[in-house]
Amino acid sequence: MIPADRFADALVRAGGDRARADDVVADLVERHAEPHRRYHTAEHVAEVVAELDRLAGTPPDAVLLAAALHDAVYDVRAGSGGSEEASAELAAAQLAAAGVGAASVEEVGRLILLTAGHEVDAGDEAGALLVDADLWILSSPPDRYDRYAADVRAEYAHVPDDLWRTGRGAVLQHFLGAAAALYVSGPEGDRTARRVRAIANLTRELGALDA
Repeated sequence: MIPADRFADALVRAGGDRARADDVVADLVERHAEPHRRYHTAEHVAEVVAELDRLAGTPPDAVLLAAALHDAVYDVRAGSGGSEEASAELAAAQLAAAGVGAASVEEVGRLILLTAGHEVDAGDEAGALLVDADLWILSSPPDRYDRYAADVRAEYAHVPDDLWRTGRGAVLQHFLGAAAALYVSGPEGDRTARRVRAIANLTRELGALDA
């Protein structure tokens, strides 16, 4: 479930009007219940927030708002980064209309766009926190990861199996190739443990694709 009260409270702290904040959250809940979504649902948002809390205790409001809105638009037929760009544009419009200040609106949009490529500049603690939380699923327990992989495949059910194997395989290889730099928030021991789990999950899925 989307933690609606927390998002509404964060929006108000950023300068937004309470009634409009509730409207933004209601729209967000409706969007995450769209029938074409299987992984990119309210559960995903809740898991991202849970990881933010684990890593940061009390995450910054801009990070919390970006977590809420980063998949507000999810179009499996959009090009690379298309959904993130649309989500950032929607977030900017909704937050500005709710009365959130321009600096906060800009920061939330910047953070949302980072979830497209998951590449963060050194020293960008807010960006690293959001990206690490968004990629928590890669280091999740094997049964949760396998359900995630199946749900993503279901979201792309229109893609033929041969093209799916090629495209998904490239994604998995990319993450495996970047595994040494995966996860930069939290203590080193925790980061290492997450990387180990992620490598095991990614390798298992890649092997299943090739089977």
